Amino acid sequence: MAGALDDAALLIVDVQKDFCPGGALPVAHGDQVVTVANAYIDRFLAAGRPVFLSRDWHPQHTRHFNTDGGPWPPHCVQGTPGAEFHPALNVPAGAGIISKGTSPDEDALSAFEGTLADGRRLDEALRSLGVRHLLVGGLATDYCVRATALDALRSGFEVSVLVDASRAVNLQPNDAERAMEEMLAAGAAELTLGGIPLE
Repeated sequence: MAGALDDAALLIVDVQKDFCPGGALPVAHGDQVVTVANAYIDRFLAAGRPVFLSRDWHPQHTRHFNTDGGPWPPHCVQGTPGAEFHPALNVPAGAGIISKGTSPDEDALSAFEGTLADGRRLDEALRSLGVRHLLVGGLATDYCVRATALDALRSGFEVSVLVDASRAVNLQPNDAERAMEEMLAAGAAELTLGGIPLE
């Protein structure tokens, strides 16, 4: 991506303890995104551009969990250690935190289905800041990153997927590749840290 970050925002998706090795629903090598995510965060802070972080923030009982008839083992339950961001992730004081999956009757893979602390949706917050281009990375490429990127495109934003700051679940072989193909076909671009300006 050439030029400045004047109309861009950064979104780091669900880099939480339960999605990292040792967590309740770990993504293989999920913790490897932290260092790169921090570098993106530093780049955006230096440019004075907005940073958002999403998190799964599930209630104890939800249709999302296999204990209540859903597909996934319990994870990222509100207020539990597993729901915390990875301890090495830089969470800036002014970052927008998007909580999703907060209701027992929703799955909410996409950050666009969550809300900020003030109750606003992500698209509303982005538009209020004049954001046109959203850079998205985190966990996992084939689930919440994919869903978020596709929703961002449907909402009219330009989207770049941070391939060096994302990892996939790969429940089926090549799920990551299929997810990337779907995002690219929908209009997203691939991006790595070297593709954005230093200032």
